[in-house]
Amino acid sequence: MLWLKALHLIFMVTWFAGLFYLPRLFVYHAMSNDEISNERFKVMERKLYYGIMTPGMILTLLFGIWMLADYAWSLYSAAGWLHAKLSLLVLMVIYHLFCGKWLLAFKHDSNQHSHVYFRWVNEVPVIFLIAIVWLAVLKPF
Repeated sequence: MLWLKALHLIFMVTWFAGLFYLPRLFVYHAMSNDEISNERFKVMERKLYYGIMTPGMILTLLFGIWMLADYAWSLYSAAGWLHAKLSLLVLMVIYHLFCGKWLLAFKHDSNQHSHVYFRWVNEVPVIFLIAIVWLAVLKPF
């Protein structure tokens, strides 16, 4: 079972790396005003989202569900911390999909948000990371 947890954590780190970096790319992309930079950011964002973040998300969820099915659900199904963690994961997936929506807006040169907006958006994964790790490690309720 520890190998499942290790794989889950490895891909969670991969997913979070993308969640931290993509909105930062959006900050710089929103500030760019030349075609070369614009095209470079589009390539970087696409590769990060589809090559790192999305596979990281899918594998994180796959190994997490596998752990739930194998042993965790039977041990913790009544635990409030697990339900809170799973709820945060749903919100994280929604955030991930919003990142995809913003990526498409940049791809089609139709972004309507400023670099300041994306600076705030860039802080959201920090909140998710702190809350999810706190719940998973401390199991407070």
